[in-house]
Amino acid sequence: MKKINIGNGQVLASEISLGCMRINNLSKNEAAILINTALEEGIDFFDHADIYGGGRSEEVFADAIDMNPSIREKIIIQTKCAIRKGYYDFSKEHILSSVDGSLKRLNTDYIDVLLLHRPDTLMEPEEVAEAFTKLHDSGKVRYFGVSNENSMQIELLNKYLKHKIIINQLQFGIKHTGIIDSGINVNMKNEPSNNRDGSILEYCRLKDITIQAWSPFQYGFFEGVFLDNDKFPELNAKINEIAALKGVTNSAIAIAWILRHPAKIQPIVGTTNSKRLKEICQASKVELTRQEWYEIYRAAGNELP
Repeated sequence: MKKINIGNGQVLASEISLGCMRINNLSKNEAAILINTALEEGIDFFDHADIYGGGRSEEVFADAIDMNPSIREKIIIQTKCAIRKGYYDFSKEHILSSVDGSLKRLNTDYIDVLLLHRPDTLMEPEEVAEAFTKLHDSGKVRYFGVSNENSMQIELLNKYLKHKIIINQLQFGIKHTGIIDSGINVNMKNEPSNNRDGSILEYCRLKDITIQAWSPFQYGFFEGVFLDNDKFPELNAKINEIAALKGVTNSAIAIAWILRHPAKIQPIVGTTNSKRLKEICQASKVELTRQEWYEIYRAAGNELP
């Protein structure tokens, strides 16, 4: 699998990441098969969060690979914090305690990347900076990022952070294209021209912040997958046409479409099916032409001005 430089070369990682949100539903053996399949395919980046499975997903992951120093040095672990029951929490106390909980569940001494999971409007950036500095200086966390934040929220954080944001995780895929739509429809008065995200795509490229695409197969906000869905006949016909031409599955084309963007977006794929994971990983070997990319974009219901 191809590698990408995350955060202007601070982390070298597989261009596809395995999302571990649902592995709490797997047995130790099933999880081991899934993780080993990922490693065999060249995936070395694993995405977690303290809330996934109520913390159980981190435990299952560590148990499945029999976490030890020799295995740990071969993988990159990312986890997230700040979502609590009914509210978001960027307090220093919560960030520190959340990391300690993840370290214990993952049976490791350090987290490669820690993300703040969703924006906390009550955030005090100086307090976040104190937490990040303490975590970095203690060796518990090496790098930091955010999830679902706009450009000014990141700017506000970075004003105080000693260790700058290197990742922003955003929902993005063929049927969730808000971060590119407004850029394509500049100077127009149509619905896609509405800039809801503060030009986050261009901002992240300017600031060397890697965008990670979560739920790349979903349409809407967890309404379902668009592949093989009768609601989207034109889109699936186009994807299947290109998949047949490239000799891969429709899942691989959906991910190849994301990888084709020059922003070097890293998809987070959350499948727990090892066979499907292998099919998805073929995306790393597919190069869509500019014409094919735009054909898929238009087939998804997007009109070009």
